[in-house]
Amino acid sequence: MGKVRTSIVKRTARKILELYPDKVSLSFEENKKLVQEVVDVKSKKLRNQIAGYLTHLMKIKKKLEEQVAK
Repeated sequence: MGKVRTSIVKRTARKILELYPDKVSLSFEENKKLVQEVVDVKSKKLRNQIAGYLTHLMKIKKKLEEQVAK
């Protein structure tokens, strides 16, 4: 089974990806810093969840781009 993420995590991560596509990376650490700058997150856990989902979305995007390139 996969991880269950709340709608706030998914919605926020997708919005960040839409607004800052050039700043989002495959690195969790870099995404964590980006989330800290862009969103006013009170808890460390929520920040990490958003950054982790951003990283996950970027990995999916990269995989799709590689398949199209073939």
